Amino acid sequence: MSQTLRVLGTSVTLLESIRQRAEAELGIRLQYQVHDTQTAQRIAVMHPERYDLYDQWFHNLDFVWPARAIQPIDTRRIALWDEINDLPKLGRLHPDDRLAHGSLPCDRLFVQPDGRLGSRPGTQISMLPLTHNADSFAYRPEHLPAALAGREESWSWLVDESWCGHIALQNDAAIGALDAALALQASGLARFDNLGNLRLEEIDQLANCLIDKQRHGHFAGFWSDDREASALMLGPRVHIQSLWSPTLMQLHRAGVKYRLAVPKEGYRAWFGGLSLSRCVQGPIKDAAYAYLNWWLAGWPGAVMARQGIYIANPLRTRDHLSRAEWDYWYDGRPATEQLPGSDGLPLIDPGEVREGGAYAQRMGHIGVWNAVMDEHNYLVRRWGDLLRTAR
Repeated sequence: MSQTLRVLGTSVTLLESIRQRAEAELGIRLQYQVHDTQTAQRIAVMHPERYDLYDQWFHNLDFVWPARAIQPIDTRRIALWDEINDLPKLGRLHPDDRLAHGSLPCDRLFVQPDGRLGSRPGTQISMLPLTHNADSFAYRPEHLPAALAGREESWSWLVDESWCGHIALQNDAAIGALDAALALQASGLARFDNLGNLRLEEIDQLANCLIDKQRHGHFAGFWSDDREASALMLGPRVHIQSLWSPTLMQLHRAGVKYRLAVPKEGYRAWFGGLSLSRCVQGPIKDAAYAYLNWWLAGWPGAVMARQGIYIANPLRTRDHLSRAEWDYWYDGRPATEQLPGSDGLPLIDPGEVREGGAYAQRMGHIGVWNAVMDEHNYLVRRWGDLLRTAR
C-alpha cells in the first residue's frame, strides 16, 4: 500500500468493515479519525492539514467552507455522478414533495463562479453527497403514558409532562435545538416563523422554555454520539429520546422493545458525504478521488442500508443486497426472512416492518433539515445555558 488516506469523521459512517474493504479493493492504507460531531467539526475547520477527507454532513459546510478548510470536488472525476438522485441536487426526490426548512443540501452543494456555495449546477461541488436519513425519536412502548395512548406520534412528546424526567436529547445545538424547537412548536408552547433559522428572540423563547422545564428535571440526559445515546436508552431512566439509526440498531440487537416515531410534523433529516481538505494534492488527491468513487460503487451503500441509512445512488446498492433486504430497508415491506445488520450478525426478524414506510415515503415526510442558523453563535450560547442547567 503506497498511500495513506486520512479520513476525519464520526462513528456513524467510519466503520471498520468499510475501512478494511476499501483498503483491500483500492490498495491504499486508510486511517480513520473517529470523533464526536463537535470535535470532528473543530478539527475540520482549524486543522485541514490533519486530514485528507472530511466525512460529515452538509450543514457543517457552513463552517468549513467559509474557513477555506476544504477545496472543490470536480464532478468530472466522479464516474457515477449522474446516478446520484435529486434529493441532494434539488432538495426533494419528487416535484410534489415539500421543500423543508433548514440547511438543504442543494443550497450548498455547487461551487458558484464567485466562490460561494449555491444551488446553480456546475462541475465543482463542496461535498460528494452520499449517506442520508430521516431521524425522529424512539420510545419504550411499555412506558407510554396513558394520556398519549392511541394518539398520533408527535415531536411534542419530547416536552410532554407525562415523560418528565425520562427524556434525552442530542447535545449539539445544530441538531438538539432543532428537535427541541420541533417539540415546542408541536406542543403549542412556542411558535417559530422558520424552524431552520430562528431569530434572536425566538432562540431566547426556545432556551427560556427549555430551562424552565429543566429546573424541575424534565431532561434526564444529553448525548454526543450513538454510543452515549445507546447507554442512556439501555439504562433505567430514559424512556424516550431523539436517536440516530446506528443507536436503533444497537437497541434492536440488545433486545430492547422500542418504537421509532413517525411524527405527524415530519422528520428531521440529514445528508452526509465527503469533502476534500484544502491541503490535499498530488498522489494523495488521486487516492481520495478513488475513495470517493468507491463509495458510490454499491457495496458501501449496502453496509449503510443494514444499519438503516440510505445512499445517494441506491440502485447500485440494490445489487449488493438480497431481495429481502431491499424490500425491507428501501421498499418498506415486511422482512420475509431474518436479515443481518452491518456487522453481518442477525438483526431483523421475519415479519418486521420498518417504521415510516419506503424510502420515498420517508424522505417525502421531512419537516426540517439539520441546520446552521444565521444566529448560530447565539444559539450555541443559549443552548449552553440549558446544558449547564442540566448538570
